[in-house]
Amino acid sequence: MFVDSHCHLDRLDLSQAELNRAVERARERGVEHFLCVCVSVREFDAMADTVASFDDVSLSCGVHPLHQEDRCDYQELLDKAAHPKVVAIGETGLDYFYSADSKALQHASFIDHIKAANELSKPLIIHTRDAREDTIALLKAHKAAHTKGVLHCFTETLEMAQAAMAMDFYISISGIVTFNGAKELQEVVKALPLERLLIETDSPWLAPVPYRGKPNEPAYVKEVGEFIAKLKGIQVEELAKITTDNFYRLFEKAKGIV
Repeated sequence: MFVDSHCHLDRLDLSQAELNRAVERARERGVEHFLCVCVSVREFDAMADTVASFDDVSLSCGVHPLHQEDRCDYQELLDKAAHPKVVAIGETGLDYFYSADSKALQHASFIDHIKAANELSKPLIIHTRDAREDTIALLKAHKAAHTKGVLHCFTETLEMAQAAMAMDFYISISGIVTFNGAKELQEVVKALPLERLLIETDSPWLAPVPYRGKPNEPAYVKEVGEFIAKLKGIQVEELAKITTDNFYRLFEKAKGIV
């Protein structure tokens, strides 16, 4: 059985009935759990309402680094993240590729999220792009010894992955790994230890081959798993079990939501 460790069910351009069918398609392909990730605390309540009927969907709460216009204060982040289905803080992090001019705001927001993760004992979901040194530096400076998390939709270097894993973080791989131009990422994935690996869709974006260019959905996490299994030279069933076990080891609070 698979877990889609990072998807945005509320961002799929679907009616509620169509979303119900999309979730069912994923279940039929062996997806047993979905982590629906928040990008704006202002939209958290609407996101939670959209997926409230799904017992196999857990939530995160946070502000994406590219959504600084939706910044919230620290207490509001804590209040929203206390929701019983919230198993993680984020997504948060740093993105200098699209918004290098908002570095100061991104840093302040990222630090707040790390503090919230420490205070609530919930792992971090981190988005990082073109900000390797600062991402690792802020984690080292502000995380508590017990704080865990994941670098999601990873496209950075093996050295960055190793630095994160040394701090008890996991690495999540999306459908990007299936792209023809992702040779460097594929080599990184080959080198990653299986016990630190997660898989995701990041739907509705980044659909894997053979669906590239189409809206992504959680059912396609199977293609991500199949591709990575081939890279690692193992059976897809083994890859599914390992990444699923890793998910519940990291997001411990999700166990009660299955």
